Amino acid sequence: MIKTAIAALFVATLAAPALAAPVNGVAAPDFTARDADGKTVRLSDFRGKTVVLEWTNSGCPFVRAHYDSGVMQQRQREARAAGVVWLSINSGAPGKQGHVDGAGAKAEVATNKAAPAHYLLDADGKIGKLYDAKTTPHMFVIRPDGVLAYQGAIDDKPTAVDADAKTATTWAKDAMTAVLAGKAPAPAITRPYGCSVKYAD
Repeated sequence: MIKTAIAALFVATLAAPALAAPVNGVAAPDFTARDADGKTVRLSDFRGKTVVLEWTNSGCPFVRAHYDSGVMQQRQREARAAGVVWLSINSGAPGKQGHVDGAGAKAEVATNKAAPAHYLLDADGKIGKLYDAKTTPHMFVIRPDGVLAYQGAIDDKPTAVDADAKTATTWAKDAMTAVLAGKAPAPAITRPYGCSVKYAD
């Protein structure tokens, strides 16, 4: 029953109408947001560093699979060790699944033992819509020169199963590794999977 519901949710996500997506090979859209501590964070602040954007929602079973398996935290720590800036972004609107305020975001990070550079609050969905973020998770990798290099799924196994998160081909991580090596990710675009981002409208 649960698997059927998850599958239906996944199909519904894939059928969602497309918005204008950001384009690989050109400058990633800049943005400003407040993090869980109330600090103002600008994407342009990190020019000169590789940046990973991760759309998150702790109520989503696909997100939970990656955190409960420890995979997401491992990727975040690998990124930090490599000098990469990892930004977790929550675009869930108030009253919607996964929405948190600053205190809730900090509690979430602590519970998950997560290690993003910042957990950004995007309750009005402006950043999510700027990037056409469709799912949680939805991943983007930005080169040190500010150019978008990868967008899409975290991996090649679109399930909410912990074991699959551990054995999947790690598309987002591989894209990050390629960018760090000065190479173009392959693939550079994949279809994101997960729960739909819970925008206000």
